[in-house]
Amino acid sequence: MVRTLDAATLGRWCSACVEALDYHCAEIDDLNVYPIPDGDTGTNLLLTLQGAADLLRRELPEGVAQTAAVMARGALLGARGNSGVIVSQILRGLAEAIAVAATAASPPDGQAVTEGLARAVSLAYGAVAEPVEGTVLTVVRAAAEAAKRAGTDELPRVVAAAAAAAAEALAQTPRQLPALALAGVVDAGGRGLVVMLDALVGVVTDNPVVRRPSARPTRDTRALERARESGSSEFGYEVQYLLSAEFAAVQTMRSELAGLGDSLVVVGSGDGLWKVHVHVNDVGAAIESGVRAGRPEAITVTRFRDQIAAERAAGWTGRAVVAVAPGEGLGALFEAERVHVVEGGPSSNPSTAEVVAAIRQTGAAEVVVLPNHGNVTGVADTAAAQARDGGQDVAVVPTRSPVQGLAAVAVADPGRRFADDVIAMAEAAAATRWAEVTVAVRDAMTSAGRCQAGDALGLADGDVVLIGESVGQLACDLVDRLLLAGGEMVTVIVGSGAPSTLPAELAEHLKRIHPTVEVVVYHGGQPHYPLLLGIE
Repeated sequence: MVRTLDAATLGRWCSACVEALDYHCAEIDDLNVYPIPDGDTGTNLLLTLQGAADLLRRELPEGVAQTAAVMARGALLGARGNSGVIVSQILRGLAEAIAVAATAASPPDGQAVTEGLARAVSLAYGAVAEPVEGTVLTVVRAAAEAAKRAGTDELPRVVAAAAAAAAEALAQTPRQLPALALAGVVDAGGRGLVVMLDALVGVVTDNPVVRRPSARPTRDTRALERARESGSSEFGYEVQYLLSAEFAAVQTMRSELAGLGDSLVVVGSGDGLWKVHVHVNDVGAAIESGVRAGRPEAITVTRFRDQIAAERAAGWTGRAVVAVAPGEGLGALFEAERVHVVEGGPSSNPSTAEVVAAIRQTGAAEVVVLPNHGNVTGVADTAAAQARDGGQDVAVVPTRSPVQGLAAVAVADPGRRFADDVIAMAEAAAATRWAEVTVAVRDAMTSAGRCQAGDALGLADGDVVLIGESVGQLACDLVDRLLLAGGEMVTVIVGSGAPSTLPAELAEHLKRIHPTVEVVVYHGGQPHYPLLLGIE
């Protein structure tokens, strides 16, 4: 438990913010429907905090006040978008309060955070030409008010109260902004601030906090593109730059920019460096205004229509999973997890066209494909490549059995970044050992010896390892063999040709011989394979 802020604690908080925003980046991007649905708020906030972390590493400040100041300046230098600029001012407010406490030779505690949040509110609202409620401004104000109501200088209590109030305020943002209510989401910038405050709670209390918004966007871009921070839909460009200038010149520039566009934010570091953000139609005039005021640099221009048109042209939003599954029962198992199913399996491989059609029918921007059999993996890879040409981001997790596919689906998390989610699903699938029980249709030589038509065959990882006369006895022997390597849970998927007594026979055997192993039985209805087995 941390009682006062020091340089090391601030450094850990900065790193925790970068890590948390990186983890929640895609989620926050998806929430970004206001002021325009360009899906970049999470990315902007991450880059803003990375700017703070990078400057801390380069300058290696000494003492808590200098560390806070460098962190705030780094955030200003790296600030992207409206939310990033405002968050840089929140960090500046905290830095100014910490500097006051350090000057008074008192270690910054909960009182310094309370005063810092109050200062942050003043700076954040003062930076925005036309403040709008239901945004990150509302969330930081709620945090500051809760810190003050806590009535204590105990750091853990103050940061916990501020974070909890911020989360509550975030949940109310759809009631304050029609654009958020229309999309069914909370404010993206406010969500980012909640992530940062939760990271502070985690650093101070050693008890990480994870909150998620209750809804995801409908992403109706045709309706949402009309929303701007000032309510105007006439400005098509976002202009941002750093500016070295005197205060009086900046005030003149602020008035000029206010007449050119909307969403105007001008914030300073306190030492003559300013960050300028505005939505305009006349890009040249916005930059010339900065030239008259001082020396602009790091100029960026974004055309909103290009971003929205790209998203609309593709029409892909969200994330989905497509799985190949033989049998109605197996298909139903996947569909119960909101997975899109393509019928097919080892004896009836789906075509590339069928898999491509399933990927496109999801309407998702990001799609994971689970082939669930080695013979289908090549088809899945080809289909994924074709879907990528159409604008979708598609990854194939090379599952070789439906039980591996179910294990992958069990860990899928749309709140993660797509690449991280694919890795987690692949790891879960790889950790699931799989086996099959089938019946030989002809005499043949196998890796376990010669079999005759009608023999029961036990396959592990695709190779025949056991041959027997009875499907039931062979299934018990096969499970025993698999559990020699350990395992806590056996998943049993019963096929269409399985004897009616087989599930009970196998479950009783496991209960008697492996009493600590959990058994889950599903009726998959798959042809040709009386049993599919998974060991985890």
